[in-house]
Amino acid sequence: MTDRVAGRVVVVTGGAGGIGAAACRAIAAEGGRVVVADLDGQRARDVAGTIGADGGEAASVEVDVTDRASVRAMIRTAVDAFGELNVIFNNAGMNRPRDFMDVDEENFDEIVRVNTWGAIVCTQEAANQMIAQGRGGKIINTGSIASRQGFWDFVPYCVAKFGILAVTQATARGLVEHGITVNAFAPGVVDTPMWIGLNEDIRAIHDQADDTDPMRDFATGTLVGRPAAPEELAPFLVYLASHESDYMTGQMYMVDGGQVLV
Repeated sequence: MTDRVAGRVVVVTGGAGGIGAAACRAIAAEGGRVVVADLDGQRARDVAGTIGADGGEAASVEVDVTDRASVRAMIRTAVDAFGELNVIFNNAGMNRPRDFMDVDEENFDEIVRVNTWGAIVCTQEAANQMIAQGRGGKIINTGSIASRQGFWDFVPYCVAKFGILAVTQATARGLVEHGITVNAFAPGVVDTPMWIGLNEDIRAIHDQADDTDPMRDFATGTLVGRPAAPEELAPFLVYLASHESDYMTGQMYMVDGGQVLV
């Protein structure tokens, strides 16, 4: 442990699994005080409990990032537990792939609401708290390779994640006067529980056999040639949450194994 984020209070949405859970563990291991926030409250409690058992500091809260009252309660949980809020990692997201010609309003609205509107609400409420504290802060958003390129089976998700790029740039411009930086990172194919559902949807779209693994096949297109493990992304998220990244804002950083070169 090197205490790179010692004492910093960090809220992680979607913190109960995948990238979010790996980020929570890594931040706590570096001295941060973590609020594990997730729609699945029990899994959030489990992650927080594991961090505590390992000697870290963590609280948990059930949150629906699309609901402002729920997000406000999440921020209150952080402040009540640890006295302040220094960083929020807007990581909660979801996807339900469809062939573009089959995308309907319900599919579009659900994906954009969770991924983009959720990040907007969380940014607003976190920024209100940070501004009231008067000591600045950091906002970190989860983008995607789908923030940089469009994919036929992922159009609503691409719209949502291109939206994250826009939100990151716009809020970086508006919040800098308060000492708040806003950055995003863009993973590619990551081996998380979401992978299972994506594979099922893509197999159905393309009438593929049950033993195919289209997401793993897609990951072979990276320069590294394989998907990422969540733990490989977590160190970069610690960096974005730390003082080491204080001069960086308004950027989306590709952490995708070389799948998209920008």
